[in-house]
Amino acid sequence: MIKSQFGKPLIEIRKNIMFRSYMDDALEEAVKALERGEVPVGAVIVETSGNIIARAGNETRERMDPSAHAEVIAIRKACNTLKTERLVNCDIYVTLEPCTMCAGLIANARIRRIYFAASDPKSGGVQQGARVFDHKQTHHVPEIYSGIGEEKAVKLLRDFFAKKRLKV
Repeated sequence: MIKSQFGKPLIEIRKNIMFRSYMDDALEEAVKALERGEVPVGAVIVETSGNIIARAGNETRERMDPSAHAEVIAIRKACNTLKTERLVNCDIYVTLEPCTMCAGLIANARIRRIYFAASDPKSGGVQQGARVFDHKQTHHVPEIYSGIGEEKAVKLLRDFFAKKRLKV
């Protein structure tokens, strides 16, 4: 079920308006990250026209960089593509609820909407944990939608961490 930032289901149907999710594209990036031995998180950034302008998966291990989250890499690529530090007409699709660091970056980039698949009770910074966008100091609050592609994203993450635990 798709939920709005207020936790209520999105049921509104309008004539001649079609919603196209890009979560499958983000999930493809998560699978690529998994194949590289990374935590399987993927992100894509989409312009209002529907063009994907950036895609990325986690690269923290590959780059030896704790900030190389899928969202960070995708936002940097999108800013470079558009030659701007603001992504006001862009949406981000990410397979896991952004952490506090990524939520802060999303606010600074002025991204219009966040769509995320799986909630992150341990490290989430949007609807869990720090709840970055609930603070009055936050300069920009995007629209937030969760639960799109949740089952696939949760399965990728659970399988990844189950294999990690077996190796220990």
